[in-house]
Amino acid sequence: MTPADLSRTVLHAVRRAVDEDVLRAPVPASVRVERTRPGGSGDYACAVALQLAGPSGIPARGVAEILRERVAGAPGIGRVEVTGPGFLNFTLETSAGEEIRAALVRDVLARGTGFGLGTGCAGEVRRLHHRREVRAAVWAAAVKRLLAAQGALVRTSCEEAPDPDWERLGVTVDAHGRRPVPLEETRPVPAAATAGELLERLGADAALWGLLRPAAHDHAPLDDGLLVQGEPNPLFLVRYAHARSRALVREGLRLGVTPRYESDVDAPALHEVLAAHPDALAAAARHQAPDRVARHLETVAAAFFDFHDATPPLPVGHEKPSAAHRSRLALAEAAGTVLAGGLSVLGISAPEHL
Repeated sequence: MTPADLSRTVLHAVRRAVDEDVLRAPVPASVRVERTRPGGSGDYACAVALQLAGPSGIPARGVAEILRERVAGAPGIGRVEVTGPGFLNFTLETSAGEEIRAALVRDVLARGTGFGLGTGCAGEVRRLHHRREVRAAVWAAAVKRLLAAQGALVRTSCEEAPDPDWERLGVTVDAHGRRPVPLEETRPVPAAATAGELLERLGADAALWGLLRPAAHDHAPLDDGLLVQGEPNPLFLVRYAHARSRALVREGLRLGVTPRYESDVDAPALHEVLAAHPDALAAAARHQAPDRVARHLETVAAAFFDFHDATPPLPVGHEKPSAAHRSRLALAEAAGTVLAGGLSVLGISAPEHL
């Protein structure tokens, strides 16, 4: 059972309850299910009961109980619970969970760095206006990429003529004019830190990470720590995780191990953060907060290294290549793909060698 299957199952339960006159409310066009947050119950959660409580005149928990009775026992669902004010929480049967994990990895590998791009803003026209200041310009450019990744058409403008060095940081200005849609204000970097100076001292990738990783209202430290090739530097860890995943794929092909997800891999944390990638990009676009993407990529990198160290993707010693190795290698490749896609949204390169 995939998340789409689960969504259809819940929607069918709503229609059934309405047809039986147990629930008097309009049937929604679709029902959204989401991965349960850390510490929550089950594999997936759904808030449709809260949505239907008002129109039906029944408390949300009562609506949830009505739906629970009609969902329980459906193929692929092991357990259904009602939690909090009226959330439905689903625990899938083991085989169903394996199918979802396999479908996730295959989807990432099929869509490449396009995995996670959505249509939440499809057809919308957005205009962003920013100060003539390097961090504001970089922030606006990143927000533009995030919104465009969700299907929006975005135009940017600046208070004054743009700095030509901005283009080297991925900043383009479409027009000038008044602020039609406000962009979240960012704390400016010190006046002396121009785009040209940052590029000369840090290079484009480190400068962009330093400007985008802190939240908009936080100070952006732009020191030489951004160039450290080691654990203290989150940018290095994110890019190294990507480079390591690509190296594994190259070495696997040399050994005759082709990435292919054939058997379930015990790496719940990595599966979880990969599955969360589309929502992370959508939330970052919705809140105009590229720093959310940077933090998400740090989480993906940490989960990748934990998986890598606990379960070597490639044969060790005299081990013969197996379905387990092919599946681990596919998961490693999926992690690298998500990291590359996320860095791309931030305008940062993802080299295969560091």
